Amino acid sequence: MSIVLLVEDEPEIVGLLTDFLAVEGFGVVAARDPAGALDALGTHAIACVLLDVMLPGGSGFDVCRRIREHSDVPLLFLSARGEDEDKLRGLALGADDYIVKSATPAEVVARVKAVLRRSEPRDTARRVFGRFTVDSGAHEVTADGRLVALTAREFELLALFIDHPRQVLTREQIYERVWGSWGDRSAVAVYVRRLREKLEPELIATVWGVGYRFDPPAA
Repeated sequence: MSIVLLVEDEPEIVGLLTDFLAVEGFGVVAARDPAGALDALGTHAIACVLLDVMLPGGSGFDVCRRIREHSDVPLLFLSARGEDEDKLRGLALGADDYIVKSATPAEVVARVKAVLRRSEPRDTARRVFGRFTVDSGAHEVTADGRLVALTAREFELLALFIDHPRQVLTREQIYERVWGSWGDRSAVAVYVRRLREKLEPELIATVWGVGYRFDPPAA
């Protein structure tokens, strides 16, 4: 059974989401504050984190930052704060998705399942471009033999680019393939920027007014 860590201080929301997740076969570990969240992550085999932004004793953004220092566990924000600034901040910190609390419980569960699907290895192929090796089976990227830490969403985006070398992909195409039908398409630019920072800026070219193109060096 996959366990979801639900970091939320409102008992009604915890109860409702726990029921919906249970119907889909998930177990739930609940925490109401940052300390409880980090403790639960260290003591349970967590498959996915659902994280509120406004928590007693701290911020969900800080919790996300702490988690990303040592883990690439799939993580989704679930918050009443729906401004673009908050969404972009959450994604920039390494979240795989950002859900506003106006979403129905069924939609929240669907997005949890979508993020978990994307985190699963797709095949066992190993591909090499320049100094980088991408192992799809292990969900790992190495640069000159050293591991590059990517979240599940970052890896999925890189895999999409690798599957379409030197081909221009529109932002809409990228979003539909990597994120699905929900959310904010501005996330594409955030994740492209993060890949450039973690790999090499010149690997992903911006085609102004259209989208992006992956330009891999020779193996």
